[in-house]
Order: sequence, then C-alpha cells, then structure tokens
Amino acid sequence: MGDAVDLTGDGGVIKTIVRQAKSDAAAPTENLPLVDVHYEGVLAETGEVFDTTHEDNTVFSFEVGKGAVIKAWDIALKTMRVGEVAKITCEPDYAYGSAGSPPDIPPNATLIFEVELVACRPRKGSSLESVSDEKARLEELKKQREIAAAAKEEEKKKREEAKAAAAARIQAKLDSKKGHGKGKAKGK
Repeated sequence: MGDAVDLTGDGGVIKTIVRQAKSDAAAPTENLPLVDVHYEGVLAETGEVFDTTHEDNTVFSFEVGKGAVIKAWDIALKTMRVGEVAKITCEPDYAYGSAGSPPDIPPNATLIFEVELVACRPRKGSSLESVSDEKARLEELKKQREIAAAAKEEEKKKREEAKAAAAARIQAKLDSKKGHGKGKAKGK
C-alpha cells in the first residue's frame, strides 16, 4: 500500500493507494469527465459495510466535479487513473456531514471507501472519436488556411513580378520609341 496523502490539506480527505494504475492509464479530464467505479463504503467507527457495488458486480457512474457525489469523491477521483484502487477516508464535512445520509449512515460519520476507477468516458453526445475527430478537423482547417495563405502570397508575388516585367517592357518600348521618333521626324 502507498503512503497516505492528505488531498485537502486539512485531513478531510485522505487517500492511500491500494493498487497502482499503469503509468499510461487514463485519468478523469475535461474531455473524459464521466467515471465508472467499483467501491465499498464502511463506517470508520465500526467497520460496518454500508454500501458496495461488489455484491451485484455493478459499476457506479457519475461526472467528476459536478457535485453528484460527496465532496471527497469529487476531490479524490480527480487524482486517480483507470485501474487504480485507493482507500479514501472522508471526514464528515467531506462526506454527508451532520445530516447523515443515506439512512444507514449516522450524522457526523467518518467514512472509508475502497474505490477502483474502472473507466473514464466523454460526456453523452461526444465521444473520444468525436473529440479527436474535431481536433483533427481543426488541424486540417489550420493546414488548409496556411496553404491558402501561402498560395495567396505566391500569387501576390507573381502579380508583383508580372507588374514589374510589364513596366519594364513599357519602359523599354518608350525608350526605343524616343530614339526612333527623333530619327523619323528628321527624315520627313
């Protein structure tokens, strides 16, 4: 087991890693805010299990940082990676407080959860593909704009060169007419 880490600085949420995730495992982010977890919650005082997903092998899903769960979970899950299992000790202010809820949790109870982060997912209506597709589309648009800007610059350069060449031809004609014009006038 890892060392206990005080995630709130006041001892309100203590996290101890039970099983490390792989270093390249996903973590909850702005693009992956929905999490699936397995957990078991016990009362710190008695060790009595008050809630678990292990009995029916279900996962609990929620969006991190939206207040859908107790504060301790919003804080702790942000620090986890898929595959990690952590023991999260939650003081009452970061759990259910003086209200005590659900009914089997007494007021001002300190809770201990063993939580496994099973998955991180994008919000409904977006998917990992659509997020990466959007990034790819924006990259492609950027490239197209750069190509168009380069082509426009090249076209401008060609126009400048053509203008300069035309001006040089006109000047050459004028210069040649000046010389011929004097000779023709004298000959008449």
